[in-house]
Amino acid sequence: MSSHPDAGRGALSAFAGYAFWGLVPLYWKQLQGIDAHELIAHRVVWSLVLVAAVVLSRRGLGEIVRALSTPRGFGLNLLSSVLLTINWLVYVWAVNAGHVLECSLGYFLVPLINVALGRLVFHEGLRPVQIAAIVCAVAGVTLLVVQVGRVPWVALSLAGSFGVYGLLRKQSPLGALNGLAVETTLLAPVAVGLLLWRHQAGTGALGHVDLARTLLVLSAGVVTAIPLLLFAYGAKRLRFTTLGLLQYTAPTVQFFIGWLAYDEALTPARAWAFACIWTGLACYTADILWTSRRAITSLPEPGQAA
Repeated sequence: MSSHPDAGRGALSAFAGYAFWGLVPLYWKQLQGIDAHELIAHRVVWSLVLVAAVVLSRRGLGEIVRALSTPRGFGLNLLSSVLLTINWLVYVWAVNAGHVLECSLGYFLVPLINVALGRLVFHEGLRPVQIAAIVCAVAGVTLLVVQVGRVPWVALSLAGSFGVYGLLRKQSPLGALNGLAVETTLLAPVAVGLLLWRHQAGTGALGHVDLARTLLVLSAGVVTAIPLLLFAYGAKRLRFTTLGLLQYTAPTVQFFIGWLAYDEALTPARAWAFACIWTGLACYTADILWTSRRAITSLPEPGQAA
């Protein structure tokens, strides 16, 4: 498993993409007061405009047409589009409602949700360390339920929707960029209809907010596409293990933004919940590193018969 010659630039690009995703709450907070449904509609429309331009410049339209030409392909992409919408909607609403810490918690849970889904859907065997990681995550969520008295639905919705979304994307031949192009294309009719309806009713943001926020709304596609392009560049040049470790960058940045920038309370119950989940992630990370190292050392030497 030799490193890609551009691994250094790939790591920097992937890190920048994850860091950008972590900083996104700062962007959505500037649009507080605009309905989350409308913000997601703008995100879909302007993302499609930008991503379509990139796809056409790369002559990737044929791959998209093939992905939608079968009932199974169309169905998978439609379902992933719905899950992406749910994830975006919950996230934007939660950020602007003062739940950045819980958003962070949700994305910290994603790797462990992926392990659990692998067991449930693909019947993948779980190693003892992976079981311990999942137990730690369950303990953290349970602690929040008991201590706070409510289910952390924001965190679970984000983790669940993104985990199942990733599961569907894994079954699609499309890359990240073309996948987003397909998803936003399928969502565009509903998004455009919602924006036209709100504009007709006089409740839309465009024309009713100041210039600065108008420009921010129109930038939703750029905010969506830039980290995706950075991630896609890095993903092609990095080992999966390295990419898996870098994914913690986004929720870590979100955690500190929620705690330090927006003064969200890090209550003892939340602190213990994060501690449990971070312990689970430490187990998960150690398992990934150990498995990767074992796979590398078991490879035959150059010239040795396989």
